[in-house]
Amino acid sequence: MPRKFFRKHLPSHESVRNHRHIARFGGFLQHPNLWHLNRHSVAGGVAVGMFAGLVPGPFQMLVAAPIAVVLRVNLPVALVTTFYTNPFTIGPLYVLAYLIGRLIIGANGTAFRAPPEMEWSQLGASFRTFMDWSLSLGTPLAVGLMALAVIMAALGYACVQIGWRAYVIRAWRRRGQLRSKHGL
Repeated sequence: MPRKFFRKHLPSHESVRNHRHIARFGGFLQHPNLWHLNRHSVAGGVAVGMFAGLVPGPFQMLVAAPIAVVLRVNLPVALVTTFYTNPFTIGPLYVLAYLIGRLIIGANGTAFRAPPEMEWSQLGASFRTFMDWSLSLGTPLAVGLMALAVIMAALGYACVQIGWRAYVIRAWRRRGQLRSKHGL
């Protein structure tokens, strides 16, 4: 199921390789692990995507792609996984990162300011206000973002490894039961 699921929802490696923007990088994108759907490559892609998803601003994919290429993990999975951060989840994730950062560096004296409200009619101004708020949080946020990114990458990797392995074991058992039913 995991391989079928990913094959169904991800573009083929040929269509990605032949894309006009990606074709320029030809040699870098030829390693088979960048496209293989195996447990280790997909788990690595999820870990890279989870890590890069916490990069501030709209640069998550630009960070995830080179990391995935260097580590030779599934590139499309790494890019798609960065979508866990969006305008609805980024606020709570940054608050959590700030709290983790305060816990790590022991900044008990600084008070936390709530994130600004998003004005959907003025998205540019709201984004600027959000970035100013993020920068005003300083060191606890930076340390917390790095720690949260590492934690989420490790959790994503472990969840894929465990889930994939559990699925394979269940499929083996199901096949064994079918074979014993049919006397094979």
